[in-house]
Amino acid sequence: MGRHAEIAGAGFAGLAAAIALRQRGWSVRVHEAAPTLRAFGAGIFIWENGLRVLGALGARAAVEGGAFAPPAYETRTDGKSLSYQDINGAHRYRLLTMTRQHLYQALLDAALRAGAEIHANHEVAAATPEGELVLADGRRFRADLVVGADGVRSRVRDSLGLKQDRKRYQDGIIRVLTERGPLRGGAWDHIIDFWAHAPRTLRILYTPSGDNVLYMAMMAPLADPEAAAIPINPEPWISCFPALAPVLRTLSDRGRYDVYETTKLETWSCGRVAILGDSAHAMPPTLAQGAGCAMMNALGLAVALERPEPVEDALRHWEATERPLTDHTQRRAAEIAASRVLASGMAWDDEGLRAALHIPTGTACGTSTPAPAVQ
Repeated sequence: MGRHAEIAGAGFAGLAAAIALRQRGWSVRVHEAAPTLRAFGAGIFIWENGLRVLGALGARAAVEGGAFAPPAYETRTDGKSLSYQDINGAHRYRLLTMTRQHLYQALLDAALRAGAEIHANHEVAAATPEGELVLADGRRFRADLVVGADGVRSRVRDSLGLKQDRKRYQDGIIRVLTERGPLRGGAWDHIIDFWAHAPRTLRILYTPSGDNVLYMAMMAPLADPEAAAIPINPEPWISCFPALAPVLRTLSDRGRYDVYETTKLETWSCGRVAILGDSAHAMPPTLAQGAGCAMMNALGLAVALERPEPVEDALRHWEATERPLTDHTQRRAAEIAASRVLASGMAWDDEGLRAALHIPTGTACGTSTPAPAVQ
């Protein structure tokens, strides 16, 4: 008889885990608290490591088909260009940009093709180390494996009493999507990291995410409520970035303000329960690896569970294998967030981009990546 998994959370981590487990013969049921299956309306970066995982999950072609491949990444601080890095094409770094919904839909479609059972409006309340998932309405589901991929405020994680270290930072971010309007062609096709120190400290990570789709990650300090306000007040932003005025004036009540924070667990598992994605290792978006690490660890989890040993032992092996890179990436992302060193045009290096250059478990030639299971 095949093994069964119950997954809390139908985000990037939960869907990636569902696909990878189904590919290996598991039956899978996914529970999503939200009433609909969709992603928050913003943009996202996917580096080569994430693309490799998407390939193993059968979703890469769909993702690449609607993604944008910027030719360069620039940093401009107080109107001066401080750094320039070629990307995509024949260059070393592969980095695609897209809306979160585009990535989400590709993963959702792949999960459904693989035969995962997915339920919206299923609020999870808790889990037990013995492998039981408990819904808020009292229903209980037994499984060989429970996956807690239910986000930063994970009820699965918290119900298990896992020790955690959470930290909030001095800055937060407003994520918005809008039309590119006149900002097209030439340098406007680049990712541009705009910084200003006068008249106030603000940042806009300008990211083309389609022919007429623009994603902007707008960083404002907690101590600047005028710039951090929702609905967005365009005036403080235009005073710092006048070239972006045509799009800044269109934002209205779009976006939300989220403070940078990290979550670090003492352990990623408890009995038959694995904690995945932001539930285990939320990180500031300064290296654009939150989704990448979540998907890598989801695939790595499924590979580890192929081992001929009890689930509890396989989970310990999974953490020992995958955690060092995630810990490094989370730590480096936090250092960058705390120091604001990106404003100086920080050079790209292998230390900062270790995850981006990594070949994830389950994607290298010769590793186990079986074809999707059929119902």
